[in-house]
Amino acid sequence: MIEEIRQFITNQAIAFGAKPEAEFHKPYIERNNTGQEALKDNGAYFGFIHPDEDVSGPFHDFSLTIFPNDQGKPWLVCLGIGSSGFKNDYELATYPGLRRLFSQLVDHKGFCKSDFSDIETSLPKTISGHRDLQHIKNTVKTYTKVLPVCQIVDNPESEVGKQTIAAFVAGYAKLRDWPSNSSHRKSLSAALSPFLQMKEAIDETEEIINLLTERKYIVLQGPPGTGKTRSAKEVAEKMKAIVFFTQFHAETSFSDFIYGIRPDLGNNELSYIESLGIFTQALKYALEHGKEKVVLVIDEINRANLSNVLGPIFYLFEHKMDSSNVEIEITPGFKVKVLPDNFHVIATMNTADRSLAVVDFALRRRFAWYSLKPKAINIKQFFKDDFARIEDIFNWYASSNELSLQPGQGYFIADSENEMKNRIRYEVFPLIQEYLQEGLMKNSKEEFNNYFSTRIGQSLFE
Repeated sequence: MIEEIRQFITNQAIAFGAKPEAEFHKPYIERNNTGQEALKDNGAYFGFIHPDEDVSGPFHDFSLTIFPNDQGKPWLVCLGIGSSGFKNDYELATYPGLRRLFSQLVDHKGFCKSDFSDIETSLPKTISGHRDLQHIKNTVKTYTKVLPVCQIVDNPESEVGKQTIAAFVAGYAKLRDWPSNSSHRKSLSAALSPFLQMKEAIDETEEIINLLTERKYIVLQGPPGTGKTRSAKEVAEKMKAIVFFTQFHAETSFSDFIYGIRPDLGNNELSYIESLGIFTQALKYALEHGKEKVVLVIDEINRANLSNVLGPIFYLFEHKMDSSNVEIEITPGFKVKVLPDNFHVIATMNTADRSLAVVDFALRRRFAWYSLKPKAINIKQFFKDDFARIEDIFNWYASSNELSLQPGQGYFIADSENEMKNRIRYEVFPLIQEYLQEGLMKNSKEEFNNYFSTRIGQSLFE
């Protein structure tokens, strides 16, 4: 069985772009220590190591390592690190995308370290002492500090077992950059797709409606181009609600949003008239039309000074406040204790605007938060290859916080190739350039530069 799985792994590697028959620049060195003595829980393993390493002895850097047995018991499939530590792969170990990828290949019988560059911390006892690994416990103990990812495979010959092994080979192929054509990339994607956390095809509009019904006040947050404002309007339309719309900016004030007075420009003498802000207009409408649903859409809610804009009405947004002894004055002579049940608020927030990323914790407590992420869409005008390339760079290099910077699908909609090139040149390119200038996505600069140079003949560094 061991030889069959070794051949299976070699075939998978070839499908993903490795060329083991090459005389020079081989993609890997294969190690095979599966003799009878080694199989007696004495360090038996096989797999691939860095192509610059020797065929025997201690080695460095990431490896695809499998701990087998010939007793019909579970195997352990791992992304390992040579006992000599890092020589070429340390920077690779720090890429968030590497951990992000392999963390999706393990289940409850697996483990993924939080830091792949850590070769000092041992495996947790839930793995090293797992009852399914007692037959290789000494072997696992020997390598316990250099196994950032491992997965117990109950039966490597089963369909599920081979699927898991193929996914680990695909992950190793990706980190070694084996794929060189569309066939390789297609095979690699097919091996990974059963494990990647692809969100089921959900109706986001329905999810938002359900959340809005439960919580009444929500914020749609996400990078530019993810359709936050469009989604807010679509939700209101599906709810058959009356929509009141406003967009916040740095100068938005209480008098704009709630209530103020303004000069009466139609009067020859200086006089003032009251001005009802959009919030007050929407609230009065909701109170006067109790059977109608009202949605107030606040676009770019984090662009204003919210304490100044909301003032005392902030109190009214308390979740599930059925009654109150406190009356809040909205306008002279108009006070309310609670907001009516038919009154809802949908706000939007751009998470890529770093200067405005921090929001008052009191606001966070009063609103529910729904994240809209970049996603491929199935329309003729959508340039999926450009979207996929940008997404791949973000997935590999972006930290958790930097993922919120990825341009949304709206950037990749165009009626022609020429229009798409212009969108990349005048919209996507300046956006990425600004990120890099701010010190964001630093490790991805050469990937982005290669993409833009190839796609539009423009370098980030000219």
